[in-house]
Amino acid sequence: MKLQREFYLRSGVEVAKDLIGKKLVHNSAEGLTAGIIVEVEAYLGKIDAAAHAYKGKTKRTEIIFGEGGFAYIYLIYGKNICMNVVANVKESPDAILIRALQPVEGIDLMIQRRQKNNLRELCNGPGKLTQAMGITKKHYGVDLCGEELFIETVENFQPEIIATKRINIDYAGDAANFLWRYVQKNNIFVSK
Repeated sequence: MKLQREFYLRSGVEVAKDLIGKKLVHNSAEGLTAGIIVEVEAYLGKIDAAAHAYKGKTKRTEIIFGEGGFAYIYLIYGKNICMNVVANVKESPDAILIRALQPVEGIDLMIQRRQKNNLRELCNGPGKLTQAMGITKKHYGVDLCGEELFIETVENFQPEIIATKRINIDYAGDAANFLWRYVQKNNIFVSK
């Protein structure tokens, strides 16, 4: 069942934990691809120096300041696309970076897009998963309650979740120590 708006209208930390074990689906013109979310990081803009929204609203971060349930997409290192899920209510700029997926549908299309045959390496990083799923900058602001890009529940699946520090945010002072990275325990598709 597709997640409804209410799911996203909570704190980014709550939404992040609850995204583990859900399925990200992209229904593109090339075909449908999907993966189980196995790793995420929460970023709470008002209190988190690592968050893009921490210093206020910009053209790039405008979507994060809106209502939860939309995609925040951006380019990192000049080459990799990252997908975030906007959480919380308007003017509470929380976002969750999707870091890794376990591929479950459209795997041949993912292999074609990534030019990689190793199933484990198709979606084990934020840039890898967007490439495999065909998610691009044009998906910035897409409604995750729509038909193209969405998240749904997985029946009878209750993953064990571990909380750790987030990755590559040493610049963020005390925020670098927040335990806001969530992973499915013992899942081989986690990025690190």
